[in-house]
Amino acid sequence: MNPEVFREYDVRGVVDRDLNFDFVYDLGRAIGTYGIHHGVKTMTIGRDCRLSSEEYQGAIKSGIRATGINIIDIGLCATPILYFSIRHLNTDGGVMVTGSHNPPEFNGFKICIGPDTIYGEEIQKLRRIMEEGDFISGQGNLTAEDISKPYEDYLYENVEIKEGLSIVLDAGNGVGGVFAIPLFKRFGCNVTDIYCDMDGRFPNHFPDPTVPENLVDLIALVKNKGADIGIAYDGDADRIGVISDTGEILWGDELLLLFSRFILKERPGAAIIGEVKCSQRLYDDIKNMAASRLCGRPGIPLSRAR
Repeated sequence: MNPEVFREYDVRGVVDRDLNFDFVYDLGRAIGTYGIHHGVKTMTIGRDCRLSSEEYQGAIKSGIRATGINIIDIGLCATPILYFSIRHLNTDGGVMVTGSHNPPEFNGFKICIGPDTIYGEEIQKLRRIMEEGDFISGQGNLTAEDISKPYEDYLYENVEIKEGLSIVLDAGNGVGGVFAIPLFKRFGCNVTDIYCDMDGRFPNHFPDPTVPENLVDLIALVKNKGADIGIAYDGDADRIGVISDTGEILWGDELLLLFSRFILKERPGAAIIGEVKCSQRLYDDIKNMAASRLCGRPGIPLSRAR
């Protein structure tokens, strides 16, 4: 077992080198054992479209069930849908099988106990359970649930988007397009899509929208169509890249600046959380709006903890 696959925010490695069915099965048993010690009875499991994800989803389900935890299989989904499923189905946690924004030879696992992902030392506890073989035994049940429609309904009822907006979507051949296209069309947007057919080989570009060379085709299409905005997703659709109507990339701190202005109009004085890579312009803008600002290490789990 390669200990380096147990990273800060997830378990991740190269398929057939670091990861195989037996490793993933034992990882499932470790997650189940850890979960039972934290009062977990039921978990949801989802996966992205990578070539190994269906096999690994089967292995992780079997491993977790072998500890006595019940599993709800939500199938192919985006990572935000997995997070949504925990609250919507009232489960005690979940696992997303995904290589996220990494090259196609990678895969991994994002693990939630309760509604939040575990990280840091808690992930190292899974490694130690596996090394010691200290697994709890039991037999959990398996059911399946499709929650893509409830997720779409939730967004439609809670988000406002101007009807007639012209959008170009690039899913990078990940799962994002399957869910984003019908949602934006439901909002009345004019949608043009590129690389929205799922292909776990990611033949057109790596599914990382924070890398400028992966946005070249999207930028060209936004300009060609005269679109209002371009949106690119990573492989599991939990990170985005945004292109303006003039074809410029809007970086993460620029997006947070726009989001913070909107939020502070609705909730004056709210705390805005940034990270060390954000520009000083963002923090100055927040300060000028008389809001508090927090800066720290990057990562969603750490932001939630703050």
